[in-house]
Amino acid sequence: MNGDTSAGTPTLTVDAAQSATEDGSAGAGQNVRPAAGRKRAKSYSEDKRFKIFSGTSNRPLAEEICKFVGVPLGEVRLQRFSDGEVYFQLLENVRGADVFVVQPTCYPVDQHLLELLIMIDALKRASAGRITVVVPYYGYARQDRKDRPRVAISSKLVADLLTTAGANRALLVDLHAAQIQGFFNIPVDHLFASPVLVGHFRELNLPDLTVVSPDAGGVERARFFAKKMEAPLAIVDKRRTDINISEVMHVIGDVQGRTCLILDDIVDTAGTLIKTVDALLDAGAKNVYACATHPVLSGPAIERIVNSRLEQLVVTNTIPLREEAQQAEKIKVLSIAGLIGRAIESIHMETSVSSLFN
Repeated sequence: MNGDTSAGTPTLTVDAAQSATEDGSAGAGQNVRPAAGRKRAKSYSEDKRFKIFSGTSNRPLAEEICKFVGVPLGEVRLQRFSDGEVYFQLLENVRGADVFVVQPTCYPVDQHLLELLIMIDALKRASAGRITVVVPYYGYARQDRKDRPRVAISSKLVADLLTTAGANRALLVDLHAAQIQGFFNIPVDHLFASPVLVGHFRELNLPDLTVVSPDAGGVERARFFAKKMEAPLAIVDKRRTDINISEVMHVIGDVQGRTCLILDDIVDTAGTLIKTVDALLDAGAKNVYACATHPVLSGPAIERIVNSRLEQLVVTNTIPLREEAQQAEKIKVLSIAGLIGRAIESIHMETSVSSLFN
């Protein structure tokens, strides 16, 4: 930052985000269930070569992860010039350190993605030993193939950007398409939120449960979930007519008199979700619950969910909920900080990440 201070000093400071609540929750009010609060078997607070940093997209989640692992959140200066340009500075030494950067690329996606790239570049130039990007929500994941003429494969572009910026490893959660792992030329650890979600629904002990995939693409995810819940599987056949617009066709499987649980990775505008709920109830389902890893909840999503016949939508805190969603009684948030924290520990200690799901 050289030159005239009037032109070289950021004039608009962006607050890193609201702090996590005292019980370790991730900013979604009383609806959030915090990560397991058990005492850690090992604390890494004295390990100077193990550091975790966070951007502004979901700082409460990063703070909860740090609390779980036992590492203080790294100190940084992240500000913006009056025109919105990002300024980032590390306020501690990272030379030779094993560094993890927690930054889901949620709304506004482009802003948070650029923050992440700049943070990676700063860490690389500060001689960090290894840089692992922890992206609980991977933006642009839905653009993973050429499904129409002359369109971009944006998820591949984002993978290239992260690698070119200097990331040595990536830790991702519930990718929209598993093959996105192959877009990276660096090691990728792909986590699943299913242990957190399965635990919650086992506690609810819903009678006559049937797990439902809202489309053919999510069958593998739903089948794994159904096996864990020891429940049968049903599929809703849908046809997407445009971006964020889909038409439910028919239900495959027996849902008559059953309690249905819709499993998805992303809830965006909730149009598909609500149509799926209606299709299941029209097919004779007794009641319908839903769960998803990433609560994007854009546009009319909250209004649709509140006014629907859905019993409850359970999501994780990979994305911070806006205030309107926090106040919706039908939306419950579970913390994924413990799962991510254990994965970070495994990567740092060079142990198996896949053992977390056994």
